[in-house]
Amino acid sequence: MTDRNEPVCLGAIAGAFGVQGAVRLKSFCSDPGAIADYSPLVTEDGRSFNVSIVKPLNGAFAAKLGGITSKEAADALKGTRLFAPRSRLPALPDDEYYHADLIGLEVFDTGGASLGRVRTVMDHGAGDLLEIARPGKPEILLPFTREAVPTVDVAGGRIIADPPIGLLDGADD
Repeated sequence: MTDRNEPVCLGAIAGAFGVQGAVRLKSFCSDPGAIADYSPLVTEDGRSFNVSIVKPLNGAFAAKLGGITSKEAADALKGTRLFAPRSRLPALPDDEYYHADLIGLEVFDTGGASLGRVRTVMDHGAGDLLEIARPGKPEILLPFTREAVPTVDVAGGRIIADPPIGLLDGADD
């Protein structure tokens, strides 16, 4: 079972925005503008920042982080990921998952053969993809749809996949 206090990555800093300490913030929330609602957010090294959205940008937000007042300080945060404790996040319906819950799950085909483990979850705008890492074999990108992934058992640490026809053709080369 997932630890209710395990932090969940809600966003990442893409660099400075302007010269007064604002940052370009990419949100990973289903409602991107809600990222500030979970403030304060914490970095992997334990720093805590109050977050306020200044304005929307293309694919991100201009945001102010508490204590960051210069372009140089904002630039130094580029690549920093921001987390909130899972206990502060809303409960999800049975058929929805936080990406953090899927990473590391073992993926099996409908016949029980292991396909590998979820390395990451990607969203390029046309729906989520699971990147499946396979030791000694090329990774595969599996659409995260009900048809391709009929069963997700987070508590059991596994996913049952029914990959689209042709997805695994040549993937073992």
